[in-house]
Amino acid sequence: MQDQKVVVVTGGSSGIGRAAALRFAKQGYHVLVTGRRASLIQETMLQHANIAGMAVDAASAEDAKRTIAKAVDTWGRLDALVNNAGAGAILSLADVTADRIADIFSVNVVGPSLLASAALPHLKATGGTIVNVSSTFGHKAAAGLSHYAASKAAVEHLTRCWALELAPFGIRVNAVAPGPTETGALTGMMGLSAQQAAAVEEQERASIPLGRRGVPDDIAEWIVQLAGPASGWITGQVISIDGGLGLA
Repeated sequence: MQDQKVVVVTGGSSGIGRAAALRFAKQGYHVLVTGRRASLIQETMLQHANIAGMAVDAASAEDAKRTIAKAVDTWGRLDALVNNAGAGAILSLADVTADRIADIFSVNVVGPSLLASAALPHLKATGGTIVNVSSTFGHKAAAGLSHYAASKAAVEHLTRCWALELAPFGIRVNAVAPGPTETGALTGMMGLSAQQAAAVEEQERASIPLGRRGVPDDIAEWIVQLAGPASGWITGQVISIDGGLGLA
């Protein structure tokens, strides 16, 4: 069991995170998924024997330490960290408040930083890897998404800076930048009604050169690939997986 690789996937109880967790598990990794809702975590755990889970607040320093401790106490090591948990809002400049900005940045920037810091001693021991999850809007401007987009731009630059800082320890740091993906984020994280979400989805399909929105497995495949040995000479990169939307 000590030779079996271990990965932590935040936001691993649904969408892209769940798809990545299942791919890791099927490749023989021990997987710890975290999320806010215990019921969804339980559903994910039932999908594969290699998956364990715990409910956490992605922005909590204490929960960051608990998460890493749980993985290491259970399996004795940590090989990969996937910072997938995210927050966002369609938020015009006229409507911003300090709390709403802080909520987005606490989950998208502060949380991954705290988790990576807590994981660092264990990733040094294994020559491990970090995969961050950004967004097309981490490098493509969009009206009404300024603070979500700015938080994802921060994720992309954290990725590059950490890659340089951690390379001497043999730790690789990369990111994926998904385009619009079928995860329920528009009615969940972004707070739209079903009717509003349907209209946005139609606009997105029309804007994406390959003519469709993504599905979680489109992204999960690259998360697992970046964490694996085939990507052993790749660090500091942001891989866009968006059907060409970033070019449009």
